[in-house]
Amino acid sequence: MGLLKGGINEVIATTGTNAAPMGIHLRSGKASMVLFCGSHTAVNIERDLWVVANFVHDPVLYVKTAFEDLPGDAFVEETVEGKTMIRLAAADAWAAFFVSVEHKATEALTVSLTLKKEIIRNVAVHPVNRGFNSIIDATVHATRYAHNHDPELKKIIDYHIGIVKKCGGKPEIAALDLLLSHLE
Repeated sequence: MGLLKGGINEVIATTGTNAAPMGIHLRSGKASMVLFCGSHTAVNIERDLWVVANFVHDPVLYVKTAFEDLPGDAFVEETVEGKTMIRLAAADAWAAFFVSVEHKATEALTVSLTLKKEIIRNVAVHPVNRGFNSIIDATVHATRYAHNHDPELKKIIDYHIGIVKKCGGKPEIAALDLLLSHLE
């Protein structure tokens, strides 16, 4: 499938001028997403039936899009098979998908994705950085923690905070500072 690899791929999904970190599942060559019903992302995807996966190596942007709205100049319009879609201006690469709703329950919406276009804008090697990976994990858990204040989630977040402090560089530490401000 090109940019996506087997397993869950963490991307920043754009649906209109909404951007949010999301996991795209790739199993047996089929891409799908599970979204929380009522979220801006789920509402937009169900209405418009498209999503753009933005591949970004900026940990601060992951935290920002998890908790904040981005300004209008953070987005760029792209026409894909006659549809106007929106991607992040800062994306290193992006993939545009048409969406089919597979299942809708009270809390979750499951959709399948059909790839329509992929573009690599910047080619760079990003060595494995445990600090980067942990800021992504901490952010995922923090979005859930913000809703339910589960002490077990807080323990997981604290574990990842320790890894970011030990292994992260300046971008990861800046992302951690932003994340901590949202957890207060």
